[in-house]
Amino acid sequence: MKSHFQFSNQQRNGIFLLIILIIIAQCVYWFAPINFGDSNDQNILDHEQLDAFRSEVDSLRLIEIENNKPKIYPFNPNYITDYKGYTLGMTNEEIDRLHKFRDQDQWVNSASQFQQVTKISDSLLEVISPYFKFPEWVTNPKPKQQVYTATYSESSTPKTYEQKIDLNLATEIQLRKVYGVGEKLSKRIIAYRNKFNGGFIADIELSEIYGLSPEVIDRIKEQFTVKTPRKIKKLNLNSATRDELVTIQYIDYEVAHHIIEERTLRDGFKSLDELTKVQDFPLQKIEIIKLYLHL
Repeated sequence: MKSHFQFSNQQRNGIFLLIILIIIAQCVYWFAPINFGDSNDQNILDHEQLDAFRSEVDSLRLIEIENNKPKIYPFNPNYITDYKGYTLGMTNEEIDRLHKFRDQDQWVNSASQFQQVTKISDSLLEVISPYFKFPEWVTNPKPKQQVYTATYSESSTPKTYEQKIDLNLATEIQLRKVYGVGEKLSKRIIAYRNKFNGGFIADIELSEIYGLSPEVIDRIKEQFTVKTPRKIKKLNLNSATRDELVTIQYIDYEVAHHIIEERTLRDGFKSLDELTKVQDFPLQKIEIIKLYLHL
């Protein structure tokens, strides 16, 4: 063992020199910036490529999101369902206002009227109104004729009750002879009449037919009237129950409840016209509702 660890001064100096060289080489390996400039350039290049790749991925993601959005096709706003209204961004209250308006057999004929009925915001209206599609006769109404036919001119002598045709027996051809009643309106009149077993109750029901203006209704009533009214069971306004009242068109449970409340406060109604004092009563339909009531 001694022979292995005994060195001369020259050998010791050589060993120390070798150790120092090893330490210097190790330090150079760990700390010297070998090819530093090339590495930085490579890192910058890698970052640029990564940014370009990220940008491409983001653009593809946006395209996919846009493609997955529900597409809106032209539609008639009068037939918006709960789901359709939800997808358009309408609230439940706005959808309910539209449905309540349509339950009264009324129609929306313009974007401004749609906003008036539903009370949607201007921003939402601006987004969805370009997709509104109304019937052709609303968007491009035919010009009104200025001349009446000789048979039904304003100067003709008014017909008596006996001379008028029974509205419940009138044909489409007879109805079309009235100025302002064409093929579509005559079909609507007949279709409304056929909805009920027995036809019309009274002339006032003509106001229920969509598209008939007050002027046209007056001209129809000059030539036609209900002579054989449909038989109905009239309810006593001062004794009818809530369940009986809701069987009348345009009266729901809430209105029926208010009618009974008002009836109790008044100790009975003295006139059918007093219904106008009932809370939330559909005033525009009172003449129709009065057909089903008596005192």
